[in-house]
Amino acid sequence: MSNIVSEILTPATNQTITTGAVSVLLTNPFGTYTTVVRLCATAACHIKIGNPTATATTSDPYLPANTPWYIFVAPGQKIAAIQNAAGGVLHVTEMS
Repeated sequence: MSNIVSEILTPATNQTITTGAVSVLLTNPFGTYTTVVRLCATAACHIKIGNPTATATTSDPYLPANTPWYIFVAPGQKIAAIQNAAGGVLHVTEMS
């Protein structure tokens, strides 16, 4: 079954975060015209989207492994992530 969001939007800039026991912040903020990002992690993690100094904790929303999420964001925001039980890689793809 296809996902309507993935049929409408095109992947653009991709960044990664290597998750671990402490929060890691995405290097670059979301682009000027970015309002949707696709998130997919190789290992379960917790995410926090917000200002350029956002810090994720294990109380923040849980992102299961290998499950793409599409989330609305605002230009200039960043995402931070922290592992759930084991480290992995969070792929953050800006959609246009």
